[in-house]
Amino acid sequence: MTGQIVTANRLTDGVVVFLTPAAGWSDAVAEAALFDTASAAEGLAKGQADVARHIVVGAYLVDAEPGPAGPVPVEFRERIRARGPTVGVRGAFDVPAAFDAPAEV
Repeated sequence: MTGQIVTANRLTDGVVVFLTPAAGWSDAVAEAALFDTASAAEGLAKGQADVARHIVVGAYLVDAEPGPAGPVPVEFRERIRARGPTVGVRGAFDVPAAFDAPAEV
């Protein structure tokens, strides 16, 4: 059964998060609530309510299917997004200072 999960970015640090069955947010896609067609709009409404409360930004539905450890996004883009940044992020990885933005002259 293909369903949908709700994803967004956490407002405090931009991390990709997924709406859980307990109506919280997790950075683990395996913990996402998998909605059927009839309940997906309700899940999205919860996500959009948290956008209005400045908890997350950009909530939207993603097609997903059940996997052995939890929902798995169907689209390749969303699978990459669920795995985390594909580039170094200062603080999360060692990023040389040479990659800092140049100082204004």
